[in-house]
Amino acid sequence: MEGTEGSGSTASSVVADWSLVFWTLCAVILPVLITLWCSFQRSRRQVLIRDIFRKSKHDWHYTDLFGQPSYCCVCAQHILQGAFCNCCGLRVSEGCLKKADQLFLCKEIMMRSNGGAHSSMPHHWIRGNVPLCSCCMICKQQCGTQPKLCDYRCVWCQYTVHDECMMDCLKTEECTFGEFRDLIIPPYYLSTINQMRKDKRTHYEKVVPYCRKHWMPVIILANTRSGNNMGETLLGEFKILLNPVQVFDLSKIAPAKALQLCTLLPCNAVRVLVCGGDGTVGWVLDAIDEMKIKGQERYIPQVAILPLGTGNDLSNTLGWGAGYAGEVPVEQILRNVMEADGVKLDRWKVQVTNKGYYNLRKPKVFTMNNYFSIGPDALMALNFHAHREKTPSLFSSRIINKAVYFFYGTKDCLVQECKDLNKKVQLELDGERIELPNLEGIIVLNIGYWGGGCRLWEGMGDEPYPLARHDDGLLEVVGVHGSFHCAQIQVKLANPVRLGQAHTVRLILKSSKMPMQVDGEPWAQGPCTVTITHKTHALMLYHSGEQTDDDASSMSEQDHVREQTDEDV
Repeated sequence: MEGTEGSGSTASSVVADWSLVFWTLCAVILPVLITLWCSFQRSRRQVLIRDIFRKSKHDWHYTDLFGQPSYCCVCAQHILQGAFCNCCGLRVSEGCLKKADQLFLCKEIMMRSNGGAHSSMPHHWIRGNVPLCSCCMICKQQCGTQPKLCDYRCVWCQYTVHDECMMDCLKTEECTFGEFRDLIIPPYYLSTINQMRKDKRTHYEKVVPYCRKHWMPVIILANTRSGNNMGETLLGEFKILLNPVQVFDLSKIAPAKALQLCTLLPCNAVRVLVCGGDGTVGWVLDAIDEMKIKGQERYIPQVAILPLGTGNDLSNTLGWGAGYAGEVPVEQILRNVMEADGVKLDRWKVQVTNKGYYNLRKPKVFTMNNYFSIGPDALMALNFHAHREKTPSLFSSRIINKAVYFFYGTKDCLVQECKDLNKKVQLELDGERIELPNLEGIIVLNIGYWGGGCRLWEGMGDEPYPLARHDDGLLEVVGVHGSFHCAQIQVKLANPVRLGQAHTVRLILKSSKMPMQVDGEPWAQGPCTVTITHKTHALMLYHSGEQTDDDASSMSEQDHVREQTDEDV
């Protein structure tokens, strides 16, 4: 009897143990299986969405959370996540993507040809998700106030209309292209140009749309990899307001190809807005120089800048600011481009010839827009670039970039790697040798700003000096005593060592290896001869916005520049 009870208790304990093992395995394996199943479904769903995006005529982008209350344009339900079109502004839920492709047309970059020439086009209305604080073009009351899919917006002129104000005549009414009609390339213009090219006619200036005299089409060139990575957002906002054919992503297409659009537009009428840092601007200006070589001088555009880089000294000099972080609406940026005045910018050839009897390599040749330097600031740039190449993902913020520059500047204050530069270098200005004091760095300036917002040539502004200009064919040459001296100049506690102004600068590095840079592109250079001579002019746009204290001293200079440009035109 006791044996039977013992065997029963043993069996029940074994069952309990196996039951514990089973439920433990379930507790471990089941979440893993659920996670794997969800991951598979998510990846499958993403593949399907990408396939729809690839085949669609809309420029769809997926978001996990819309920035404002949104409603699906197909089922009219409130949605938190889904897809939106960067060109026409449609917003749909994930399940309605295919149906939206069938029901709604996107912006047409070129009108379909039906045998006749076009000189106008009707409104293209999209229902719902109108911009906040927009007003009805009929009753002038606010639109989009009801918590549902309501009211209409034209994707070209951006006019909005209440549901109850929408009339049949508005659906067929001619679109005026709204506030930015002087900047937009209409679809019917491109279809007419396409027909003219087939007929081998090239007098495009006769096809100016709207019969307007002041048409100045703008081309947007955005570098999505610049500075604070705002390029992607800006691309979408510009595509909404303009013809998508005018907006280019420089990470996908080179400036030289994008600028060929200028050859389809009237001569001397095009404006280009470069969204990026000073390096991106230099890239675009090099592409414009290539247009001159190809004999396309009459199509050369004027260039404006939206500063997305770290330093943005050229942008600052031309009145476009020290950096853009989304604080100004895109509409205001386009207004600034329309109102900007044309100015000239000197561009310089920097030739670096290595020393040595047996040196068979060709000289290095650079194009300079901003400045050339040898010494501590070039060393900071060299260290920064070396660090960024190792871990590029860390350098996506303008603040982080400047912090890294500050770190290397502080380090150089202690180490002083560039000391006794005056013993290693010989400087000539317009063929005249300059006796150098005890220096660690020499900077050759073409523009007013340097080092991320410092007016280096002016310094503290307490001494008389000839004004620095960016169109006079003269370079300003200054010396600095070290990184700490550079920091003092930036906060207006010291003046630079002004060495002079010249049309040609020659610098001979006699011995050792020193850091050099041209427009923020650094390298380590051995004994050589650096010769800087004038190369060409670039046509830029100057924005005369609010003047800062630093700009006050150069206001008369900029006025003179604009007056001279107007006389040239």
